[in-house]
Amino acid sequence: MAIFEVKGGRNLQGEISPQGAKNEALQVLCAVLLTDEKVTISNIPDILDVNNMIGLLSDIGVDVESLDETTYSFQAKHVNLEYLQTLEFRSKATNLRGSIMIVGPLLARFGRAYAPKPGGDKIGRRRLDTHFIGFENLGAKFKYEANTHFYTVEAHEMRGTYMLLDEASVTGTANVVMAAVMAKGTTTIYNAACEPYVQQLCKMLIRMGARIGGVGSNLLVIEGVNAMHGTEHSILPDMIEIGSFIGMAAMTQSEITIKDAYCGRNSEIDNLGIIPAQFKRLGIGLEIVGNDIFIPKQDHYEIESFIDGSIMTIADAPWPGLTPDLLSVFLVVATQAKGSVLIHQKMFESRLFFVDKLIDMGAQIILCDPHRATVIGHNRQMKLRSTIMTSPDIRAGVALLIAAMSAEGTSIIHNIEQIDRGYSRIDQRLNALGAEIRRN
Repeated sequence: MAIFEVKGGRNLQGEISPQGAKNEALQVLCAVLLTDEKVTISNIPDILDVNNMIGLLSDIGVDVESLDETTYSFQAKHVNLEYLQTLEFRSKATNLRGSIMIVGPLLARFGRAYAPKPGGDKIGRRRLDTHFIGFENLGAKFKYEANTHFYTVEAHEMRGTYMLLDEASVTGTANVVMAAVMAKGTTTIYNAACEPYVQQLCKMLIRMGARIGGVGSNLLVIEGVNAMHGTEHSILPDMIEIGSFIGMAAMTQSEITIKDAYCGRNSEIDNLGIIPAQFKRLGIGLEIVGNDIFIPKQDHYEIESFIDGSIMTIADAPWPGLTPDLLSVFLVVATQAKGSVLIHQKMFESRLFFVDKLIDMGAQIILCDPHRATVIGHNRQMKLRSTIMTSPDIRAGVALLIAAMSAEGTSIIHNIEQIDRGYSRIDQRLNALGAEIRRN
């Protein structure tokens, strides 16, 4: 198991470019299964989860060709559904959360699909009810083998219908949309997730021949088509990585420019939403210059309070609210701010447990319950101490890396494979800005 050895106290300076969005990549990669024609996808991030998904598609029978460092073509002409019954498939798919999204497109095109219960981050319950209830609404039947945690989904004929999703699940919405694009008649999906990832998927599907209305809203109307065809698609910059870099710059008193990070002014899509405004609530200065984000060096940043003077609360919410994937970063950045903030993680009940390592480093944090933590900022009066820690999941892992980069002394981070799942060559890219991170 590899580790990061991080020497803290280094100020960063320079330019860095965000990778393609991990969450979007996993969705649009699964969409290539909807057609036997060639689909070309660019700006694919070179990260563990995405590479594993590409490998899984190849194993299923998709012809995969690397065109350059971030561009691949896919042609699902010879899909082998029998492979989905093998122990090898079960082993590989179980370790990849995004593997569940192959079910929708396979069901739409072939009328059957198989999948094991997927793995991913250990951040609390991550139920799949939304996916399978949606498939049932379209006319599919599914069977769950409790002893092997294996799903079988079959549909003789899928028919459009009205459905109200029980939660605005991003992967659930993506899966049901891909299942519905070739169902007979009209499918109406209310309480759909409308994150940029889902918008991008819908736009790609429309170019493939789907008829989808309401893109960008929580009410999608899909007119089923007989077949889908090939297309080209470019993935957005990763808003989670962009937010991580903003927080990292503030914590390490660095001056950096995040290149080509923002699509809002010159695009149909705002890929960052409330993220810049929420960082400004922590007192962090940033400026959007064209498509770039400039973060100046700040000796201090002060958390705002609400109008009535009460303590600031930063909470996750469905889009256009704040993505839960950034709350770990907001929490660690607040440890060196002036003032206090309540971090409220509503979606997952195990995501805040990493704060014990920050407390060991000297942070003033009260873990109120599994969903809430109060952070009392040091206002840089006291630096965090170096320590030895373990990355529990992707987002907590990068938050701990940010803490180590701002701390005094040398910290050791174990289980960095978790960070590699979501951040491409993060040590090399940050070292190019002046960080001192060694991979052992």
